[in-house]
Amino acid sequence: MKQALRIASLSGLAITAGCANTQPNTFTFTADLPPDFAYQAVAVYVPAKGQTCTVPGGRNTEVGYNLEWRKSYQPNSEIDLYRTVSGCPLVIYRVKLEINSAYGNDWGDISGDSAVVAIRDELEPRYKGAFNELDESVFYGQCQWLFRTAGSKRRIVKILDCKKTNPQGELGRGRPFSAYTLDQLSGKTVRMKIKLADEERPAIGDTWVKVTNGWKRCMGENFEDQDAYCFGNYKDFSGFQMPDGQKCTIYPGCME
Repeated sequence: MKQALRIASLSGLAITAGCANTQPNTFTFTADLPPDFAYQAVAVYVPAKGQTCTVPGGRNTEVGYNLEWRKSYQPNSEIDLYRTVSGCPLVIYRVKLEINSAYGNDWGDISGDSAVVAIRDELEPRYKGAFNELDESVFYGQCQWLFRTAGSKRRIVKILDCKKTNPQGELGRGRPFSAYTLDQLSGKTVRMKIKLADEERPAIGDTWVKVTNGWKRCMGENFEDQDAYCFGNYKDFSGFQMPDGQKCTIYPGCME
């Protein structure tokens, strides 16, 4: 009887140890963003290493997060490392990201730019993201609003332009980006930190003139001139309309 109990006890310990050693099949993606910003994420999967199977039509090989970010937004996304679709074992390959924000109340008054997290079986050490003692890895970026006018009312529209940076905020080339090997990610957290540039700038060169307290819009040939380049005329300016309908002569303060 005692021997049976001892065997049962050891078996229970073995089962517990086996459960403790099981690696989670997920990692957490999250983001620290400026106020009123949100991200969308699409996790892309491909056949695991050594697999020759395919998924018919590539269906269900992508999983989206925060796709309706204006209605419902969650900063933390739990992303699977492995999935099986149509009997084919798949593995995470990359996470496509879109950094979004609205600059007005109309449904179309939004803009966004891209970022990427790449996952590979192997990477050169210099390309691998590092994790701290809290099992978290951070990569950085900066977004800047670019403004222009459009339409017969010269209404302000904005474009979001995002670049990667180092931890000190120095701009680099390309969009915010980080990369990891598959064996790095189980149970870990990847965090994207994005700052917003202090100043906006024109989206198109030679269309606005910098003055003491903002920017003035060059008139061009006339108010109907959609391009309205300055072409050396830095005296004739036009009014324009803010996204909320307010008529202004200087951006962003509206009135001089």
